[in-house]
Amino acid sequence: MSIFKKQAFWLAAGLTLICSILGTLLAKLPYLSLIGALVLSLLLGMACQFQPKAIQSASAGIGFISNKFLRLGIILLGFKLNLIDLAQAGVKTILLACVIVACMIIVTYWVCRKFGAEPELAILTASGCGICGAAAVMGISPQIDAQGSEERKRENEVLAVAVVCVMGTVFTLVDILLKPILHLDASQFGVVAGGSLHEIAHAVAAGGAGGAESLKWALIMKLSRVLLLAPTALIVGIWYQKHVVKNATTSGKKKLPFPWFMLGFLLTSVLGTFLPFLKEAVPTLVQVAYIFLGMAMAALGMSVNFKVIAQRGKGVFTAAFITSVGLSIFTIIASKLFF
Repeated sequence: MSIFKKQAFWLAAGLTLICSILGTLLAKLPYLSLIGALVLSLLLGMACQFQPKAIQSASAGIGFISNKFLRLGIILLGFKLNLIDLAQAGVKTILLACVIVACMIIVTYWVCRKFGAEPELAILTASGCGICGAAAVMGISPQIDAQGSEERKRENEVLAVAVVCVMGTVFTLVDILLKPILHLDASQFGVVAGGSLHEIAHAVAAGGAGGAESLKWALIMKLSRVLLLAPTALIVGIWYQKHVVKNATTSGKKKLPFPWFMLGFLLTSVLGTFLPFLKEAVPTLVQVAYIFLGMAMAALGMSVNFKVIAQRGKGVFTAAFITSVGLSIFTIIASKLFF
């Protein structure tokens, strides 16, 4: 690595680290906790564009951080998954999570396409709404063979993250406001929060409004969806390569993608669950994961044209709103019938 690239990397690392730490601190404040640390880091990264000289000097390192640090953060995020807790919750939560993730991705993709979204933007939005928000968008994105420029790819990522953030925040407030009239017990309301809301922060905020028991079930339900991130990334990558890229190009057969970093995600979840000496370190490792993910999100925010994003967002926001309403209704019914 040349001296210039090293300087650019360290400058980019410093800027994104500051954004990530600030995003983490801001996410602890009332109301801002609904947005979440990752999205706040993204917004702070976008704000850095008002210092174009600094961004230009760090540009050679920004791409590296948004790519490599993203993968490292997702690998470490696996420590958040306690497989024993998920297993003890029963088969119902895993089955419900499978139904939610599969149906939400398929339906949201279809509706986004009906509203004119390009395939890449549609599948990223669908994945974020179906699995776990911003982390899912960024986890699925490496599996997508973009048909446009890198700038277009980054715009799609940011727009998909914005959609799941706004929809998740809106429906968090809706869930909390509707709680008194839904006539759900604590566990049922937790299932609704974890099953219908997009970000982990959203599920925690809504579930916590129902008390400790509700929060427990919200986390179990939400983490059951997070557990499906790795297999979904593989399936989506193969499907996209075969059906979307194949139909869009005649350049010949391409190698099917495999999300190797997702194996690390599953490995860390196993290690965090079954190695006793790691249990005390797990909260710290999860926090480190969010720092790396926040750096990746900040780097993404530094490299996009958010004016273009605002112009392209109407269709996917409308589509995500429609499918989020459907998901909320479905999870309320499922919680009453099965929990």
